[in-house]
Amino acid sequence: MSRYLSSRRVQIDSAGYDDDNDRASKTLDNDDADGSGSMKLRPSNNNVTEDQELFMGVKVRRKASRIRDYLGDYVDVPSRPYLMKILEKQGDRKVLFADKVLKFTSSGKMKRRILLVTDFAIYIVDPDTDALKRRIALAAVEKLCLSELSDNFFAIIIPTEYDLLMASTRKTEIVTVLVDATKSASDYELEVSLSNRFEYHAGAEVAKEIQFEEVEGGVKTRIKRK
Repeated sequence: MSRYLSSRRVQIDSAGYDDDNDRASKTLDNDDADGSGSMKLRPSNNNVTEDQELFMGVKVRRKASRIRDYLGDYVDVPSRPYLMKILEKQGDRKVLFADKVLKFTSSGKMKRRILLVTDFAIYIVDPDTDALKRRIALAAVEKLCLSELSDNFFAIIIPTEYDLLMASTRKTEIVTVLVDATKSASDYELEVSLSNRFEYHAGAEVAKEIQFEEVEGGVKTRIKRK
């Protein structure tokens, strides 16, 4: 029996995970039907503004995200002993970003997680069990994949492991932090790939394709197993 339900549609509720700048709902279709299509890259527009340049001038950004102040730590890490213990055990001290996100599993389920970004690594923590689920060195990240539309999804591509697909209304800040942290740590410019269709590995042997389509009132997102 397939682990994916055909044409399963769920509504992503971002309550408790976002700010007041984006209340539009997002629709997700999760199919196991075969899909085709290659990644499309578009060149940067020479006339883009400074705050668009990171996204190659093609990202449709919410107006509020252009003027939003970046706070970095949205969960108050110092007040959470279990997070401090996790970081201290790994020898990390400088938290560049911390917030609650939605993480997608290989079976298509959504899990609530805390995403931590330090100057050396990415941490995925289960807020219900206070357990560290995964630590990824920044040096292991190859690129970030996003759509060209105004949605909350982003994928972190890690060639030596399985990839991460997550959703956050602070996606722009997360991408900015990851690009800056990688460049500071290794003088390497992390690639940011924009396409309304891209592939990622949800597990060791589970390849998926995510497709984005602009519809009235928001962005329709469909995930298919390859």
